[in-house]
Amino acid sequence: MIEAIGISKRFGSVQALDSLSMTVNPGDIYGFIGPNGAGKTTTFKILATILKPDSGEVRIDGVDIRKGDRIRSMIGYMPDVFGVYEDMTVFQYLDFFGAAYFIAREDRKRLIADILQLTDLTFKKDEMVRSLSRGMQQRLGVARVLIHDPKVLILDEPASGLDPRARIELRELLKELSGMGKTIIVSSHILAELSEVCTRIGIIEQGKNVFEGSQEELHRRLFSRMNVAVMTVPEDTEKALLALQGAPFVESVSRTAERISVRVKGDEREIHRILRTLYDNGCRVTRFQPEEVSLESAFMTLTKGALA
Repeated sequence: MIEAIGISKRFGSVQALDSLSMTVNPGDIYGFIGPNGAGKTTTFKILATILKPDSGEVRIDGVDIRKGDRIRSMIGYMPDVFGVYEDMTVFQYLDFFGAAYFIAREDRKRLIADILQLTDLTFKKDEMVRSLSRGMQQRLGVARVLIHDPKVLILDEPASGLDPRARIELRELLKELSGMGKTIIVSSHILAELSEVCTRIGIIEQGKNVFEGSQEELHRRLFSRMNVAVMTVPEDTEKALLALQGAPFVESVSRTAERISVRVKGDEREIHRILRTLYDNGCRVTRFQPEEVSLESAFMTLTKGALA
């Protein structure tokens, strides 16, 4: 649905994007991650036809983004900071944007009612926009980008400033929109939220690709670097430590109370030798699992915190 090939963008002496490529498949919820200054917002503005890349190609549903009018009817863009007209009611705000997209007056009322129900704003339709909480305004921003029924939603930090309940509600809304066939690309600094909702992940730093793929692919890539398993050996902790410290496939062992963490040499297949070693030494293991690779740990492992 979105294909970017080698896009670059420079602002003066700053290389914001450096031959960045990305592929977002139809129906994806694509989490776009990077440190501040990595180039996320610049990428989103290019996808939204607000900026032109210096080089490279971008197509949305097969259409070159240089055909701006056709592209803009296909996308809904919500920037990280978006203005709202505070002296309008919620209904008037959406009606205004519906008119801007040339939606017939007789159709707008029904369409807005459906969108308000989807975004759980029906009970606020006659409230002034200025009276809405931050979370309600974010939902209104999502409602606005849905008004013309776009195929692709480009959401830049939609969870910024939201409380935990509002973030959960937004996450569920994204899942619902994906279920309706929308393709979504979303950035966020709240990585735990993205890990629960995204089908694919893209990580950039200094305007360059660091990783792109599914979370399963990310796990496989990083596990080969981390190769850590954690276990609980409540009755034989000391014996287990001695056995593992002397094993040739073990790189390091650490202990917290009854919990033992072991980093092995080689690939993840070596993890299974831990259990055999403990069994051969008469140690009773009550819990054993490879250490989970979270999106936060992946981000910290793959990026260096450098700016463009």
